[in-house]
Amino acid sequence: MSQMLALVILMLILFIGDLVAVRTKAWVPSIFICAALFLAGYWTFFPQDIVAVAGIPSVVAVMMMYLLITNMGTLLSIKELKNQWKTIVIALSGILGIIAILLGIGSFIFGFKTVVVAIPPLVGGVVSALIMSEGAKEAGLASLSVFAIVIYVMQGFAGYPLTSLALKKEGKRLLSQYRSGQLIFKEQEEAAAEVAAASAAANSELKLFKKMPEKYNTDFFKFFRLSLVSYLAYLTSTLLAPIVSVSPFVLCLLFGVIATSIGFLEKQALQKANGFGFAIMALMLFIFDGLKQATPSMMMEIIFPLAGTIVLGVIGMYIFSFIAGKILKMSKEMAFAVSLTALYGFPADYIITNEVIKSLTEDEKEREMLTSHMLPPMLVGGFITVTMVSVVLAGIFVGLL
Repeated sequence: MSQMLALVILMLILFIGDLVAVRTKAWVPSIFICAALFLAGYWTFFPQDIVAVAGIPSVVAVMMMYLLITNMGTLLSIKELKNQWKTIVIALSGILGIIAILLGIGSFIFGFKTVVVAIPPLVGGVVSALIMSEGAKEAGLASLSVFAIVIYVMQGFAGYPLTSLALKKEGKRLLSQYRSGQLIFKEQEEAAAEVAAASAAANSELKLFKKMPEKYNTDFFKFFRLSLVSYLAYLTSTLLAPIVSVSPFVLCLLFGVIATSIGFLEKQALQKANGFGFAIMALMLFIFDGLKQATPSMMMEIIFPLAGTIVLGVIGMYIFSFIAGKILKMSKEMAFAVSLTALYGFPADYIITNEVIKSLTEDEKEREMLTSHMLPPMLVGGFITVTMVSVVLAGIFVGLL
């Protein structure tokens, strides 16, 4: 197969996945459609190395992982997260519930290594799935390498409907309080002032380069700084290796936060360098490349642990988020919805919340009230679980294989 034909086929698959997700308002995840099409291709006419033939060999995907995770760190602002500390505690308690139930009960049913591989992709996104898949492959566990990817592909089917139900209950509760006068909606002037302050802070992001004319802050300068921070994270992990084993990807996240806070990197540096879309495309193709090992018999073999780990994980998530919600005086519906963001993250958390709000009321003022109460915790929950915690967990759990 020629390179360009391979690229056209793979781009078509990614587009079909997006198309179905848009048409079904994210109820059918794009990754599920893409994974099904990749499997069909591998079982019929795809060459085994179609992703490499198209131009994304493993070295390119690893490069993108370094840049993407460092870029994730640029999104984390301690000041911004202080206001949502309850949300963070509840999101973390949901993850703790998944770990506790799966390690406590799941290990006896499915085996320790299966559970270790399952947890990071279950509470995270594409990066943690890839870390665990590669770790399992290096440990000679071919079926678990595929399992890490499949659990990432399927987890949304549990998360989407449960989140929608929880948010609808929470929305109805808020509406009844608002209509009876118990709940007072923050005035729009205050919200506008907050936005203005945030944009003013964004303008002074690059403290270390404030005297440099903006025309020199080119795309390549942004890529250079991202690459340098990623390299420092990698270098630190190799220097620490004789003392303690720390994943370079975990350090990329930490170094991204530090580099942004001291003004060396701007927020969303990869997006501003016009490289984010390509990086995500490369990483998604590399994730699906892992499915080439998946034979029909292997898929049948992992169906039981797949369903079992997701069900047990959601039960653990509900119990722990319920307890944390009680302590922190957050409704059990909102607490559960926040913890469920671990199963899909952004942009699904944004899409589902907006869809629920639109379905509950036609009144614009009521929609603004619901958005102000429900959207910020959902976005922060998704960011903390999928972006931050899952990468750290993957870095720790990959060492247990």
